[in-house]
Parts: sequence; structure tokens; C-alpha cells
Amino acid sequence: MTRSIANVGYGSGIAAFAAAVAYVGVQLLQMAGVLTFPADEILIYGTSLCIVVPFILEMLAFHHLTPPDKRFWTHAALIFTVIYAVFVTANYVVQLATVVPAKMGGGTDAIRVLEQTPHSLFWDYDAVGYIAMGLASLFAVPAVGRAGFERRVRMALIANTLVTPLVSIVYFYPTFSTRLLLLGFPWAITAPLFMLMVAIMLRKRGLAEAN
Repeated sequence: MTRSIANVGYGSGIAAFAAAVAYVGVQLLQMAGVLTFPADEILIYGTSLCIVVPFILEMLAFHHLTPPDKRFWTHAALIFTVIYAVFVTANYVVQLATVVPAKMGGGTDAIRVLEQTPHSLFWDYDAVGYIAMGLASLFAVPAVGRAGFERRVRMALIANTLVTPLVSIVYFYPTFSTRLLLLGFPWAITAPLFMLMVAIMLRKRGLAEAN
């Protein structure tokens, strides 16, 4: 059973990593003007939505593959993962299923309150989601070892935690700009990295239990 959980955790973590990298790539293409509406929004929200389920399964596997005396921390990380999932899923489904089709049909005025624009309702949903992801990485830190490969995983989790205040500034600073968006760019490195590192760690833990 342990090996199966490790395999699910590893595969899910790789999928979450790939989706996060895809999101970053789409965001860069949008900022460069290569992608425009509606392709940019469909791909941005679509790739972001693809992170959710694999990341939940990765963190669930992490919880089950952690020694009992450290499961308080993975339980806390899992709770914040669920908070992330609820808020961002609500946002991305609304954007993909309601807002983008309405904008394509010329009905922007009717759905303006649902559109994710700086400091709008769903902008705040997105903010809460990614702050919760940062807290998930924070609470995961004590459940990771201080030696060997797990030390590197620990550093990746800490790096993502430290980027979370920058993400908060991007979302909640009174005036939004592209320059401000770049302040949160380190997340484009730390988030995929910690997802990948946790995935590899879970695989190693599964192999160690099997032996």
C-alpha cells in the first residue's frame, strides 16, 4: 500500500509540476504579446486549473508517507492545500465557463462583477488560494528531514514560503501594474520546484519503505 501511495504521490507531483510550468510559460507569452484573448485567458485559467487535483493528491500522499509524530504538520499543510483548491477552482471554473464565453459573445457588461481584474472579487479568491498554497509549503517544512535529499526538499519549501509575502503584495498593493507583477515572478520558480522536489521525495520514501 505504501508503494502505491508513493507512486500516486510521485505521479501527481510530476503532473502538478508540469501544469505549473505550463502556466508560467503561458503567462510569459501573454506578457510578451504572443498570446491574446481568448487564447491567453483560456490557457492561463486552464493550466492553473490543471494544477489543483494533482497537487491535492501529492500533498495527501505526503501526509500518509510521513511518520506519525510529524503528521500534525502535514495535516495542517493538507488543510491549507484544500483551502487553495476551493478558492482557485471556484475562480477558474467561473472564468472558463462563464466569463470567457460571455466576453467572446460581447456580453461583458452582464458578467463584469465575475471577471478577474485587479482587486475584484475573484482576484481576491485567487489571492487567498495562492497565499494558502504558500502556507501549505510553510507547514510542510517540519515534516521534512534535515539531511540528505530531504534537506533540499526542505529548502525548496522554505523558498516558496518566503516568496508568499511577495505574492501577497502583488495581489493587494493598491495600484496594479506589469512591473508589480514581476515582483511575484520568483513564484514561477519556487512553486514548480517544490512540487517537483516533494514528488521525488515521496518516491524515495516509498522505495525506502518497500525495502
